Amino acid sequence: MELASYLAGERWSDHPACTHPLLAALARLVNDNVDDDSRAELVGLVPSIIGLASDDLRVDARIALRCATAALPVAAAERQLALAVSVLAAEEMLARLDGAPSGRMSEASRQAMAQVPYAAEQARRFSRAAKITEKGFRRYAAPNAVQLAVVGIVQACIPDPDKLLRELLAGAIGDCTTLIRDTGPAGPVGVVGPVGAAEATRDERAVPSHA
Repeated sequence: MELASYLAGERWSDHPACTHPLLAALARLVNDNVDDDSRAELVGLVPSIIGLASDDLRVDARIALRCATAALPVAAAERQLALAVSVLAAEEMLARLDGAPSGRMSEASRQAMAQVPYAAEQARRFSRAAKITEKGFRRYAAPNAVQLAVVGIVQACIPDPDKLLRELLAGAIGDCTTLIRDTGPAGPVGVVGPVGAAEATRDERAVPSHA
């Protein structure tokens, strides 16, 4: 993110104005939780995040949803409920912003939830009783989803968590590009009809508190 601020002609900072704050937070988290070789590979993504700034809450929701659906199938059991709740919260916010019926789910969300049926059912029960505001989603729910997802992937018992983190960041950049540059505020992609209705990191690499 500091390199992005430099290339964008801004003051040197890891919180550049040229990039959506939540996308920048995801980039910092990924950068801080991969090894040196993987970190070097992230440099190629820097030009693609410059200019991805927007006040559209759909951007926050898309980033949160991308993160939660990527982490949910691989995260440890104790993190699955929070991630499943994050999936439902992001889907609900997108439906609300699009004026669509509550309960609408994307195919990616359906597949992720299907892999953790117990957590998914518990999350649905919780979500039915809790209603989040747009302000609360932007300030708390979306950032929490991003941090939970990164920690969940870092601690996951999978062969190459760094690869999944790189793919997550690249996917989030692609989502933001579609929403901000290509089409502007857009409706959800690939949705289907309604369905019944986070600590230490791998190798002791802690998630930075500023994220």
